[in-house]
Amino acid sequence: MPVPDNQLMEECYRRALVLLRENSTDGGVLASAINKKSVGRHYASIFGRDASICALGMAVSGDADLIDSARRGLFTLAKYQAPNGQIPKYVKPESGEVDFWYAGCIDATLWWLVAISLLDRWDPKGALRKQLETEVGLALRWLECQEHQVWHLLQQGEASDWADIMPRSGFVLYTNALWYWTKMLYDIPTAPHTRDYFNLLFWPFGRVVAEHRRVRLLMHYIRNRSKRTPFYLSFVNFATWGEEIDVFGNILAFLVGACSISGACQAVSRLTRMKANQPYPIRVVANPIGPQNPLWRVYMQRHRQNLAWQYHNGGIWPFVGGFWVILLARLGQVKEAWAELEKFAQASRINDWEFNEWLQGETGEPMGMARQSWNAALYILAYRTLQDRARYLP
Repeated sequence: MPVPDNQLMEECYRRALVLLRENSTDGGVLASAINKKSVGRHYASIFGRDASICALGMAVSGDADLIDSARRGLFTLAKYQAPNGQIPKYVKPESGEVDFWYAGCIDATLWWLVAISLLDRWDPKGALRKQLETEVGLALRWLECQEHQVWHLLQQGEASDWADIMPRSGFVLYTNALWYWTKMLYDIPTAPHTRDYFNLLFWPFGRVVAEHRRVRLLMHYIRNRSKRTPFYLSFVNFATWGEEIDVFGNILAFLVGACSISGACQAVSRLTRMKANQPYPIRVVANPIGPQNPLWRVYMQRHRQNLAWQYHNGGIWPFVGGFWVILLARLGQVKEAWAELEKFAQASRINDWEFNEWLQGETGEPMGMARQSWNAALYILAYRTLQDRARYLP
């Protein structure tokens, strides 16, 4: 394995800190730097999922201003929480605009809860959960209302989480990995049930026989029509399921302990053989959905954005690469984790440290919005995880 470029990784760390300082406002951290394009596309806003994910990296940075900005973002989102408990997709404190997307934004509430709990664990004196006790209770109650009352998994419509131009619906892997994590963080008694049904539905190839008849039927349908792999299905609905391999969802599932270490190792090994981490970490879909696939939707070609190897349909998202680095370290693959972090730094350096939102999945061409906050924040979190030899997640 080549000698790691420590100078590059250290420089990327410093530049990530600068980027987050520049993107911090009185209301918290913006999704990306302010410019004409980001303002027009509403990226110059406080996003529920973005600000919460950013808070994780900002909190471990050791930078007092960034820690304060992370907290402000969580309080801003709480201020604009819907009466039923849902956290918005984004808010614009300067105008009071609140957006909940077309079909909702279920993961904004999940990430907000995760961020509050983790920041309190890292700094108990912060007492975020105590200060936001009412809002946290409302958020948990809203999520419980989206839950299947027997299987203890969240249900959702299409395009209603971070992958907002993807056809996943019903029971979605990514969302329910976050839901299981949230239940563990908040000591919700039904967490073991969520984990059990998570594994029955999203990996229906095991030897456990489900007690619930409808679960057995779904498992039977999938087994008869699908090939067994080490990966979880991206979603399961009434008569459809996703086999495109949601890399982000699988990474989260492994990180939060939804499966065994051996299962995670098998999946990581397969992703590496599939070169999902090339040229940079990491493609968020291993097998993109094309127009001939029954799951293809007309809206996926909107702005020609979600075609194969682009955006959520196989594009490279550096912030997800940060979770990938952390997973490798968790599995004891520390040298590999440093090598992937270096590639993360290389991707961030493109166009004079533009920290692009995403890159084309085959060529690595930078795409999307420049100066993306969560790329900087997850680089910091991944770097600190390796440098401190710490277990910050989960």
